[in-house]
Amino acid sequence: MHPTFRKSQILLATLGAVFAVSGLAYVAMSMQGLMLLGSFGASALLLFALPDTPLAQPRSVVGGHVSASLIAIGCLALFGPHWWSVGLATGFAVGFMMLTRTMHPPAGSNAIIVFLAKPTLGYLMFSTVSGAIILVMSAIIYHRATRRHKYPLYWHALPKP
Repeated sequence: MHPTFRKSQILLATLGAVFAVSGLAYVAMSMQGLMLLGSFGASALLLFALPDTPLAQPRSVVGGHVSASLIAIGCLALFGPHWWSVGLATGFAVGFMMLTRTMHPPAGSNAIIVFLAKPTLGYLMFSTVSGAIILVMSAIIYHRATRRHKYPLYWHALPKP
């Protein structure tokens, strides 16, 4: 069942996503870089509309984006830009995120982004790490300013039951 949101929640989440992605776009334009990965838009949805989920916690956001990007660049380097290697990269990223409990669905698209953009490792990692951290920091500022949610619920590991 899909959650139902009050109008105030919708407005605040909308403003939070505008703030975060605009910040990323500003940094990207200032640096003339690939800072603005398409997957960050989907991350903004989780961070601002569903911040209580494990998928929106900093561990998952940063860990998912970084691991998926590293796996994709490795697959691109090892196997080349073939139709099947982008599938391997995506599958390996999904499996690794599950194994390490850093699942973040938007990061699953990083493999496709890497195969389309073909960035260097340094460029990709700077963009991925910086972008994910900017998103998480934006979410922390947003949630503390609006006092809508306690965010993050945890940093490193899932809380004990």
